[in-house]
Amino acid sequence: MSLRTSAVTLPPAGGGAAAPTFWARPAVRVLGGFAVPLLLLATWQIASSTGLVPAHRLPPPASVVSAAVEMAATGELWLNIAISVQRVLLGFVIGSLVGLAAAAVVGLTRAGDVLLSPTLAAIRAIPSLALVPLLLLWMGIGEDSKVTLIAIGAFFPVFTTVAGALRHVDARLVEMGRSFSLRGWELFRTVQLPSVIPALISGLRLAMAQAWLFLVASELLGAAMGLGFLLTLSQQTGRVDRILLTIALLAILGALSNAILTLVEKRVLRRWT
Repeated sequence: MSLRTSAVTLPPAGGGAAAPTFWARPAVRVLGGFAVPLLLLATWQIASSTGLVPAHRLPPPASVVSAAVEMAATGELWLNIAISVQRVLLGFVIGSLVGLAAAAVVGLTRAGDVLLSPTLAAIRAIPSLALVPLLLLWMGIGEDSKVTLIAIGAFFPVFTTVAGALRHVDARLVEMGRSFSLRGWELFRTVQLPSVIPALISGLRLAMAQAWLFLVASELLGAAMGLGFLLTLSQQTGRVDRILLTIALLAILGALSNAILTLVEKRVLRRWT
């Protein structure tokens, strides 16, 4: 009897994977991701159409769509989106690369940890808006100050996650690499960096989210173009429809960038793990 029970509980002879659960199915995940936005959109439509919220405070979704069509026709919408995306990408790349370099110094050397960790922890505690006046005085209102602020925002997630992961790399892997005469950069590139790939990808996703947050902070003050500037201009002119449009665009762009990094994460983890 026990033999028959064991035979029943054994996996299929072909080693096939179990069928995915309902919530793990790709179609369910895609459709489920639209459920909450559609519910919010329906609630928004009901609140505005029934007068529950005055139209001058919450215009209906159709007004926001009309504002988008109007701005797209003049090219103003695409110009502001392009400027903001360019700033985010530049700041993200610069901040991530510098964060990775700093993480290598702090995570792999005791001297770097002792000398740099307290200072970087103090800088990380400074609110982003507190840096804006200083950057404007040092770099002016041009692109340099905005990209620098975004880079600062992208720096810390990469630095924090990768530095912590490097401190916990398996010592046996490091010793094995040294036995093959790997030192310095070669040891880091060949052994230590592949060991922290999951932490690096997580840091990059957090860095991208921070880059969008710091973009708005950089463009709210001293900008003549971009989505943050569009928010300020719309607030000054009382265009609530454009404010909602800009917020929706920031949400969509943030979600798209996160989706791209998720695809990159799957490919990288498939290769390195």
